[in-house]
Order: sequence, then C-alpha cells, then structure tokens
Amino acid sequence: MASPVKAGAEQREKKRAKPLPPELLKQLRAIEIRTRRMANEQLTGTYSSSFKGQGLSFREVRAYNPGDDIRFIDWNVSARMSETFVKVFVEEREMTVMLVVDLSASEQWGTVRASKARVAAEISALCAFSAIKNNDRVGLVLGTEVIEKMLPPKKGEKHVLRVIREILGFEPKYPGTNLELALSTLVKVAKRKSVAFVISDFFATGFERALALASAKHDVIPIMLVDPRDEEIPDVGLATFEDLETGEDVVVDTGDPKVREHYKKTMRALRKDREKLFQKLSLDAVIVRTDGSFVDPIRKLFQMRARRIHR
Repeated sequence: MASPVKAGAEQREKKRAKPLPPELLKQLRAIEIRTRRMANEQLTGTYSSSFKGQGLSFREVRAYNPGDDIRFIDWNVSARMSETFVKVFVEEREMTVMLVVDLSASEQWGTVRASKARVAAEISALCAFSAIKNNDRVGLVLGTEVIEKMLPPKKGEKHVLRVIREILGFEPKYPGTNLELALSTLVKVAKRKSVAFVISDFFATGFERALALASAKHDVIPIMLVDPRDEEIPDVGLATFEDLETGEDVVVDTGDPKVREHYKKTMRALRKDREKLFQKLSLDAVIVRTDGSFVDPIRKLFQMRARRIHR
C-alpha cells in the first residue's frame, strides 16, 4: 500500500500538470508511436550491447572445469566438498539513464523539419524507450538558466510518456542557458553511475569544468543539436535578428559576403571547440541535425560503442 505522504505528493503533482493542447497531444502520440517502433525494430540489441553493466554480482558456485580462471576458485567450498569449485558471476545489466535536456530559448529555433526542442523530445523518447525495453530506469533534468524540472529515475512506459510530455509541453520560465548548473545538478541527484545523454546546442559557455566532473562520475554522451542556420545565413539583404535568450535585436547586412563569411567562420570555430572538448574528455559525442534523421546518429553511436566494448 502506498504511504499517505507519497500518495499526497502524487496527487499534488497531477494537479500541477497542465493538460496539453490538442496539437501537442497529437505530436506526443506521433513521437510515441514512431520512437517506440524504432527502439524495438532498429535499435534492438545495439542498445543493450552498447553500455557496460554496473558491475558483477555473485550467482552460484559450480565444479571447476579446465580453463576456468583460478582467481575465482572458492577455497572454502572446495575444502568442504573435497573437490574444486569456482564462483560464477553475472553482469548487473540494470542501468539508470539520465536525460539532461537544455530547453533554453535558443532551442526553440529550427528552420527546416522541426525546432531543436522538438528534436530533443524525439531523441529523448528514442533513448527512453530503448532503456525501458531493457528494464532500465529513466530520469530527467530540464534546464534553462535554472533547473526548471526534474523527474527521478523510474521504470515503465507510463513514466517514459511523462518524460516526453514534460519536454514537449515545456514552457520555460527563463530564456537563458546554464549548462554548468544542469551538469552540476546531474552529479548531485544521480547517486549511482548513470548513462547521461546531455542534449543541447552547446552555445553556452563556462560549463567545461562541470562537464569534466560529470564525466568522471557518469557515462556522459553529449548530443549536439545543429540547425542549418547555425552554420550559415542566407543573403536576404538588411535583416533584424533577435537573440532569443537576451531579447536583443541586431541589424545585419546579410547581403555583404564578408558578413556571411565571418558568421560562418565564427560558428564553425565554436563547433570545433566543442568537439575538441568532447574528445579531450573521451566522450562519445553525437551531432543531430534538425534537417536530417535523429535515428541514424543514435544508431551509429550504439553500434560504435558495441563494437568497442566487445573487442
């Protein structure tokens, strides 16, 4: 029987949850159907073989066979039975998957298929359905310049749908980005080693040390969201651009080739700096574009990790 305190907390949470508008409910259903099928059909086997378990647990002892590792001989049992026995261990497969999702104002940007926030919801759903298919727990940290929402790790499809719903229907209270805070929060709330997918465009600064500390404790996988207009701007003459996170307007002469080239070089340098940081920390980073498939990069990531683990 659930405790009165827990039941009361669940009731308060239900009251706080706003019903999604019909259009968002439609999107939620579409993401659920698509990502559940892809997790079952396209990522079957690759997810479970991509991540190491949390260690070894003792299962039983059995008679020694030639070739068994002598380090696993159970000398106490062998002495009592007058026969050599070895301990048998199995890998603990159950894991915790944490989704650290940046939903600051820049994530609402998207010029082709979908916004970065929508792609973040799709990626999160794919990872979450893959996790629960393997009986793993899934938790969520939603951040802007503050931590706006946290869901503790749980199992089950109902919980995964809650995670997707929170991302898809998210209405930020603050526009800015603080990845340092999001990563520091991950370290504080995830007590045991977890697989942490950090989903962001990584335009933020000052998070490098927090990322290093998080990766020392957890298996951190940065997923960088990229839109075509993050890389270059078209020639549309004089145009006013708004910084979604500060609200500042800037007039830019996009007709000037030097302006477009400067923008391209600046954004390319930022992306290269992020990639160098991930490489320095030995992180398996993934780039997902808003104008491409969000499944292929994740599948390639799982396949690459599976090959490396089983070498």
